[in-house]
Amino acid sequence: MRSAGVLHADTEILVPFFDVDTMHVVWHGHYVKYLEVARCALLDKIGHNYTQMLESGFAWPIIDLQLRYVRGAVFGQRLNVRASLVEWENRLKINYLITDLQTGERLTRASSVQVAVEVSSREMQLASPKVFTDAVERMLR
Repeated sequence: MRSAGVLHADTEILVPFFDVDTMHVVWHGHYVKYLEVARCALLDKIGHNYTQMLESGFAWPIIDLQLRYVRGAVFGQRLNVRASLVEWENRLKINYLITDLQTGERLTRASSVQVAVEVSSREMQLASPKVFTDAVERMLR
């Protein structure tokens, strides 16, 4: 069973025509974009988004991304993309669940892992920067 996480953000996506193939099914690569939209909403909710991360001197590249497709989304379908914070002290791990907004049917599940890299030195950090962990802890209180 995947961890539901300690904090989550839901994002609604309406599948646009330019994301689908000739069968009107979402091309698999576009799901990564949907995850990014939900991840940004989660980071905004935490109060430490990508702009604030960069201002604090850290970039957060993705080092691992996994997706499991259950059923393809189609043109015009309304999706809910849930991003759930699973780990944050040493790395940023987020689990995702993409469902049909109307029926709740599971379409895709995924996870991403990011690590902090100090921008000035380009060195990967073995622990998440205090500025980030403090933001998460504030949100969890």
